[in-house]
Amino acid sequence: MKIKIIGRLAATKLLPLLQPYNCELVEKNPQLIITYGGDGTLLGAERDYPGVAKLPLRPSALCPVHNIQKQLSDFFSAPPPLTELIKLRGTAKGKTLLAINDIFIHNLDPVSAVRYRVWIDNQLYANEIVGDGVGVSTVHGSTAYYRSITHSIFRTGIGLAFCNSTEVVNHLVLPENSIVRVQIVRGPAVLVADNAPERLEMHEGDEAIIDKSSQTARIYGLNNFMCPHCRALRHPNKNPF
Repeated sequence: MKIKIIGRLAATKLLPLLQPYNCELVEKNPQLIITYGGDGTLLGAERDYPGVAKLPLRPSALCPVHNIQKQLSDFFSAPPPLTELIKLRGTAKGKTLLAINDIFIHNLDPVSAVRYRVWIDNQLYANEIVGDGVGVSTVHGSTAYYRSITHSIFRTGIGLAFCNSTEVVNHLVLPENSIVRVQIVRGPAVLVADNAPERLEMHEGDEAIIDKSSQTARIYGLNNFMCPHCRALRHPNKNPF
């Protein structure tokens, strides 16, 4: 099997443990990506190698219940379940960003709120909301930034969250195939996806469409990677500033 390993200490920690197994380390066209790190490492690997199966391994420094050597032994003897996670697609100004966790539109200036309108499946939900931003989360992302805003998680669908809005608006859990459209009434704002460095700047009149992508992320052993201990320690996946 052709494998690529990703992570700040991946070569030091994983290379000795991979020697007993029949695998070839490659830089191009891998059949499997093994990530060594936290959520951000996995998100970055999916961004760089979309669709390639991933085996995420969390260092014991991040979660003491993980045993990397046993996880590798288990994988090569009997691979754990392969989970397909939906991705969200955020499109604005002719460009598209993809996310496993969430897509958010934030105020670009941290001392000035953004004003925006929201449509859900072409039905106007809010004519004008004032706040720090709005975003859509997957089920997987609901335990990250969505949770820090709403103090809740969900198990099906996609979540719509409003960050520090001055109006009383309800956070919503929508059907997975819902289409959310956001128009900037007063900016500037910025659209971001997961922890990606790329950002789409938005100004008055600009619109963004956030919906489900046809692409998926294929992850081995996701339940092990996101064990109860890890979920308890999980932090929001980004700070736009």
